[in-house]
Amino acid sequence: MEVSIFTDSLLNTVKKTDLVIIPALEGDLQLALEQNKEFIPWIIQQYEEGAEVASLCLGAFLLASTGLLKGKKCATHWMAASIFRKMFPDVDLVEEKILTDEYRLYSSGGAFSYLNLILYLVEKYAGRELSVYFSKVFQIDIDRGSQSLFMIFRGQKEHADEPIRKGRNTLKRISRNG
Repeated sequence: MEVSIFTDSLLNTVKKTDLVIIPALEGDLQLALEQNKEFIPWIIQQYEEGAEVASLCLGAFLLASTGLLKGKKCATHWMAASIFRKMFPDVDLVEEKILTDEYRLYSSGGAFSYLNLILYLVEKYAGRELSVYFSKVFQIDIDRGSQSLFMIFRGQKEHADEPIRKGRNTLKRISRNG
């Protein structure tokens, strides 16, 4: 599917901004990062000049690629948590959280959790009253703080302990053969 976006200005004409919002990435995350790598220096520059930076869902991968999240908390979609941890081991991923706020860097958990981040930013910039109003108009649970209720338990499948791997494989064979 092809999408056309029309803007008032191009990225290279935006010299300074107060807030950068990184949308969710989709598809092959390595490819998506490669296709968007030209944004990384601009995001870093904006942050260094005082802008706040927010990522929505899988946009956390692009934000983490900037290096700005090293040693900081970050949320992303819970289904991408293991991939995120492998790619960015120096980021403190809090997969159960709906959103994070650390040093002018924000992130949101899975899919529609971005709505909670947007309400959070509305409250920060325009006040609680307006944020509550929008939560009621758009029927968003403003105080939801966890995405744990939506996680599907998958168990740990990759294990470095050889006896545990052998035991798991034996259990698989037994369950298949009855």
